Amino acid sequence: MSTSPAKAPNPLDNEEMLLILQQSLRKKRVLIVDRHAPARDSLRLMLGALDVTQVHGAGSSAEVLRQVKANRFDIILSDFVLDDDRDGQQLLEELRHTHLIPLSTVYMIITSERGHTNVVALAELAPDDYLIKPFTADQLQLRLVRAIYKKHVLRHIYEQLERGALQEAILACDRVIQQQPSYMYDALRFKGELLHALGKTREAEEVFRRVLEGRVVPWAKMGLAMALRDRGSLDEAEHLAEQVTQEAPDYLSAYDFLASVHEAQGRLPEAQQALQRAADASPHNTVRQRLVGDVAARNKDFLSAEKAYGKVIERSKGSSLRTVDDFANLSRVLVERGDVAASRRIAADMKREWRGDKQAEMAALVTESLCLSNEGAADKAQHLVDQALALQKSIETEAQADGRHVSQRLAVDLAHACYTTGKKDDAGRIMRQVAAENNEDTHLIDHISNVFAKTGQPDAGKTLLDQVGQEIVALNNKGVMAARSGDLEGAVQLLIQAAEQVPNLQFLVNAAKAIFALMDKKGWDDELAARARDYLLRAQRKDRKSAKLASAREQYVSVARKYGIAIDNT
Repeated sequence: MSTSPAKAPNPLDNEEMLLILQQSLRKKRVLIVDRHAPARDSLRLMLGALDVTQVHGAGSSAEVLRQVKANRFDIILSDFVLDDDRDGQQLLEELRHTHLIPLSTVYMIITSERGHTNVVALAELAPDDYLIKPFTADQLQLRLVRAIYKKHVLRHIYEQLERGALQEAILACDRVIQQQPSYMYDALRFKGELLHALGKTREAEEVFRRVLEGRVVPWAKMGLAMALRDRGSLDEAEHLAEQVTQEAPDYLSAYDFLASVHEAQGRLPEAQQALQRAADASPHNTVRQRLVGDVAARNKDFLSAEKAYGKVIERSKGSSLRTVDDFANLSRVLVERGDVAASRRIAADMKREWRGDKQAEMAALVTESLCLSNEGAADKAQHLVDQALALQKSIETEAQADGRHVSQRLAVDLAHACYTTGKKDDAGRIMRQVAAENNEDTHLIDHISNVFAKTGQPDAGKTLLDQVGQEIVALNNKGVMAARSGDLEGAVQLLIQAAEQVPNLQFLVNAAKAIFALMDKKGWDDELAARARDYLLRAQRKDRKSAKLASAREQYVSVARKYGIAIDNT
């Protein structure tokens, strides 16, 4: 069966539809992003000629972040070249990554160079369109109307995604495929990604293969590669990703994916090389530079790690993606290189920038203790570790009360400082807790193993991690077996106990799913539902893209709908 879209009249050729869309444009709230005020004023006048009156302006990325947090914009028109050597594509990636704008927002990039359009069109998070300067009001109107109509066609997919109803979103995709053949490939892309998010790997693979039968596009090849990777076909996945890097070298997410495959194959040097290729092509991408630093540090390539972490701090100024961990990462690598003076400077910068932040204070204490240990001043280092341990208890207590994120890497660094100052009991307690609560985070587990190796006890590290793994399996099996035997109440109690005792991704999700299964049978319970939603939020902070989390969220939507309960989208 052919997958090529059937010939259908273009709705935008219909004068009545075109008039409706042009009228709807007048009601839209628009944000113009340009570092030059005259350019913003010129575009504002052009929009005014189209009867668009709700127009805001922003001259910097920081101002954009402030405005999108305060307002919901229907359209964002961003110049390609922004402040601080950033560009409109990177701004889009940050806004999407931090979920500051919904999928329904039209994001259009304005550029004077045609070459830029090739890059942004191939980006993983591609803009809805781009305009090449100079352009007229009529050209702007036509592009906006086309983008608005596409958003209109896909609106039910967006609505279900915002609700977390992924299965309903897949059904909305199917309706678009059947009823709007001109937008079939857009819907197929969403459908494949949704199936993948739900862990339905085989079905996702079928969707991407269907697309490739009718149109060879980078995103479909990458979708297929991801499906192949997740079912263990690493060599095939690697081959497809390599094809994409050759056929579309500007499709940078292919390099990120290739690095993940190399990591799964145990080929860390190749993983670092793949990430570095993408980072060189897009040096201002904070998330990718951080990944380069992480894999370089694991490869003991501390010079490359220092450069990458340095770029993260340099490029993330004013960005919501900036974290205390970024400073701690660089400080740690500098200590590894023996440059304690530079490490202290970074720690001082961190304390200034994050003044009043307890995690930053703890990170500075840990950094200084490691510097002192490196210099042979064990007594002074021990005193600082005592302060850091006391501060950690305060941080954890406050985090439990208000749901704040606690840096797990920083906890491992504290354990490292404990080992170097002879506090083995404290170190072991911290390591056991971090390993249990983050057993599915391979990078963090690797960080733990490296600390044990640095402190001359690799066998002890292996023993601890093995014990934690066995305890997790045993604890989880009790609840799972109770559920399988039909004792839903018993399963809920056991899995709640497990989630409270060891709040890792697996236990948080399993406890939430057990609660939803119980309510599906016995009826809605507000107290239990609130607990399950809290578990989902905590799991989301660990891994937003987890298929297990997506499946649990889908179960929540289904049970809530069954009893007519409004869905909490947080």
